[in-house]
Amino acid sequence: MKVLLIKDVKSLGKKGEVKEVKDGYGKNFLIGKGFARHATAEILALHAQDEIIVAQNLEKEVNILKEIAKDLDKAEIIITKKLGQNGHLFGSVTKDEIAHALKEQHGIEIDKKHINEKHAIKTIGEHDLDFKLGHGLHAVLHVDVQGE
Repeated sequence: MKVLLIKDVKSLGKKGEVKEVKDGYGKNFLIGKGFARHATAEILALHAQDEIIVAQNLEKEVNILKEIAKDLDKAEIIITKKLGQNGHLFGSVTKDEIAHALKEQHGIEIDKKHINEKHAIKTIGEHDLDFKLGHGLHAVLHVDVQGE
């Protein structure tokens, strides 16, 4: 019996693969537990259409992320913070503040989880932040921290 796996099955295969299995294993376990569907021509055609749609959506998402990466590479934001006696910042510049300033100053809305900040920004001056956008795309944002 041929089955189309709709979930990863340990020691058998990954989602989307067509496998030849014994009838009892296929019907009772794989199909019965919702791990697979019987691999008829109709099911395989529907699966191929779904794969095409998923690939198109992925391509659209990557193109959008590339545009965001271009915008981030060109952008520069200015953040003003209060300074202490010795000229250092009170606390540090947070990812929330960076995301908020980016939205306010350039209209680019980005999730703070994409900011790949290795070290906290605790000094005034210019800093470059790496953004990890997903799908292997990175961007660098120039941040100018100024004191009040």
